[in-house]
Amino acid sequence: MTTPRPETLAKLTPVLTKRWLSPDAWQIGTYEQLDGYAALRKALKAHPDDLIQLIKDSGLRGRGGAGFPTGLKWGFIPQGDGKPHYLVVNADEGEPGTCKDLPLMTHDPHALVEGVIIASYAIRAARAYIYIRGEAVHAARRLRNAVQEAYDKGYLGRNILRSGYDLELVVHSGAGAYICGEETALLDSLEGFRGQPRLRPPFPATHGLYASPTVVNNVGTIASVPPIVLGGADWWKSMGTEKSSGPMIYSLSGRVVNPGQYECSMGVTLRELLELAGGMQPGHNLRFWTPGGSSTPLLAAEHLDVPLDFEGVAAAGSILGTTATQIFSDQDCPVYATYRWLEFYHHESCGKCTPCREGNYWMVRVYRRILAGQGTHEDLDTLLDTCDNILGRSFCGLGDGATSSVTSSLQYFKQDYLDYIEGRTAPKLSEKTLVGAH
Repeated sequence: MTTPRPETLAKLTPVLTKRWLSPDAWQIGTYEQLDGYAALRKALKAHPDDLIQLIKDSGLRGRGGAGFPTGLKWGFIPQGDGKPHYLVVNADEGEPGTCKDLPLMTHDPHALVEGVIIASYAIRAARAYIYIRGEAVHAARRLRNAVQEAYDKGYLGRNILRSGYDLELVVHSGAGAYICGEETALLDSLEGFRGQPRLRPPFPATHGLYASPTVVNNVGTIASVPPIVLGGADWWKSMGTEKSSGPMIYSLSGRVVNPGQYECSMGVTLRELLELAGGMQPGHNLRFWTPGGSSTPLLAAEHLDVPLDFEGVAAAGSILGTTATQIFSDQDCPVYATYRWLEFYHHESCGKCTPCREGNYWMVRVYRRILAGQGTHEDLDTLLDTCDNILGRSFCGLGDGATSSVTSSLQYFKQDYLDYIEGRTAPKLSEKTLVGAH
């Protein structure tokens, strides 16, 4: 186990995680003692447009994967249009390896609730929703309790803190479909329909929930709003990099000594994160990893010093995504890992579009054939051709994300595929898995 150097420890910047270890951190009394709802009081004295400008100035970008500028998204909402406005929080965290929103809602739910109130005030929304994954029962209970506490204290409801501003907040549990993490599928589900992505345009900014102007933001994005209101844009930009400001919660899992959540300034490297996590497990050497969850292209050991911000990861050929950093060693198989991820995307495809529905179905079967020792060299061309027909041709990002590990594993670890095909690696799957795979 390695001991982090002082300069590496300095990369830790607990902002969203600063209350997580406090006794009863999820209760409103603890939250109020630790700056809770001070940002709301400050925000309600400001003009909504000034709050939108503050978020723009801070450089806050979406923490859900795409990294879209948050203030710009808020500014898209048309004002004076006579329609109701809505804020919807995407808490449908469900991608393999991703685990930063659930602990945030479990340990510090009031941070999200306060962020919702401020964001709703800024975009002139009188109603907000938090759409949480159905399996997240414990987090949902904590969240609903926090919402009730906020109502009881006058932070929600009519005439909040005698400001004249009214807001109703609803916590809605979904049915556990990964596709509902896509914002338009989430909106359809929230309206009571089957969760499937919508054709865009029109976009949610003008035709979102109930065909009205809507902002959809991730949990981490909204929870970042109160600290920015209290600390200011310059303070927020003092962390991170020029184009990727602020801290980020990095979720480390896999072959590390101390897996968990590490909140660091954006731009930290995997080498530094591994140092903070105690290094690789004894007897394991880094071989491949995901910078942002299973829907992002794999990176290899040669990318240890890539800055983990939006630009740095993109320059390395991947996506920062949800900062779900899954660590694999020389004892793990990239072919088998990709197969398991593909099984997930095949299972979670909503089936609305042909490329994703059919492409993932057939790729899973090709992988089963390869891993059972019955693959051919032509199978590799088939996989790449199938990915080419899915990427950019699917209705939403699920199809695109499913191709990421396939193309990147073939780029960096083609020899592993050839070893299965040419008989140098023993089959990992039995022939019975091939029923219907041809």
